[in-house]
Amino acid sequence: MLDLKLIRQEPDFIKEKLATRGVDPQDIDDLLGLDAKRRELIVKSETMKAQRNTVSDEISQLKRHKENADDKITEMRQVSADIKDIDAQLDTLKEKVHDAAAHLPNIPNDNVPVGLTEDGSVEIRQWGEKPNLDFTPKAHYELGEDLGILDFEAGAKVSGSRYLYYLGLGARLERAVYNFFLDENTKAGFTEVLPPYIVNDDSMYGTGQFPKFKEDVYQLKDEPMTLIPTAEVPLVNYYRDEVIPEEKLPVWFTALTPAFRSEAGSAGRDTRGLIRLHQFNKVEMVKFCKPENSWDELEALTKHAESLLQKLGLAYHVITLTTSDMSFTAAMTHDLEVWFPEQNTYREISSCSNTTDFQARRAHIQYRDENGKLQYVHALNGSGLAVGRAVAAILENYQNADGSVTIPDVLVPYMGGVTKITK
Repeated sequence: MLDLKLIRQEPDFIKEKLATRGVDPQDIDDLLGLDAKRRELIVKSETMKAQRNTVSDEISQLKRHKENADDKITEMRQVSADIKDIDAQLDTLKEKVHDAAAHLPNIPNDNVPVGLTEDGSVEIRQWGEKPNLDFTPKAHYELGEDLGILDFEAGAKVSGSRYLYYLGLGARLERAVYNFFLDENTKAGFTEVLPPYIVNDDSMYGTGQFPKFKEDVYQLKDEPMTLIPTAEVPLVNYYRDEVIPEEKLPVWFTALTPAFRSEAGSAGRDTRGLIRLHQFNKVEMVKFCKPENSWDELEALTKHAESLLQKLGLAYHVITLTTSDMSFTAAMTHDLEVWFPEQNTYREISSCSNTTDFQARRAHIQYRDENGKLQYVHALNGSGLAVGRAVAAILENYQNADGSVTIPDVLVPYMGGVTKITK
């Protein structure tokens, strides 16, 4: 949520910055118009209430002196009715202002590349050697099916498209990957959390999924509850409506959870394999910090996510997303994209974002500064990492000519000593 006071004070700045995210400047004017009407009615209501209090005292004086107060009583009845009507208008306007503001995305940082599409993202760096395979590489889903460790057909039968079963060493590899991620994250100082997988509407609003993106999630019928699309939601909302003691900052959380996404609007994209599923595992990282530290925390978060890929020996690059391609809540996003030999391209495996005070303002997460004044924290989030995509990348990058897959060295202890998956 943007600071409404800032929108009032610098409307041209807000229009210019949000235009780079596809927001029509008229939306800002409409919001300010509603806000001006609301503030006008607040003044009118308060003036009439003050008048009513003054006249009520006069009526009391008249009655005390046995004088006729009928005219003033009639007048105040009308004033009270007018106040009631204005207050009802204020309630409606308050909802309209809040709804209009809730649909505005975060202000992009000045260093974010401007673009109304994903084209124009800027590569920051590359790492690792892409595998030099002397045979035609197979797609991860072909490898998984040939090795008997991924069963998409059974998943489709039981649940529908974009679901699957992991079998045998496939299931163990998935478990090895997320345990490795969690262990590395906790070694780096993150506190491991096991959060709820179903959250209420306030939680979805707090992290920015509601009200704008309801079509992207799975909701419980006849209940205001949602299956989480990412662990970011329960992790950020842990401190909703709270004041974090200053001495506790920064707070770093990590969690493994399933993520449930309807993938609305993705018809025809990545219909096979582990890249775009309705249910998948993801290890998430969330940070809360003071505003002056958040950009350093973003770089540290990104570097830590990179270290996971480096230890797995997977080539990747880091890009900064354009203004319109990053998430609704982000002021800046660095994407990690890992190399997929069969597709001969990089694919996203982590997004690390600084949401500045945007989520904290929506979820009312604050701290007291050294002067005792309440301030909003800055919240950051990043995948550390998407587990299924990591498994897919391992299968493709570590495949052998005979169809077997070598296990990365760091995962062998998690695999009980298994060094290769064979038919």
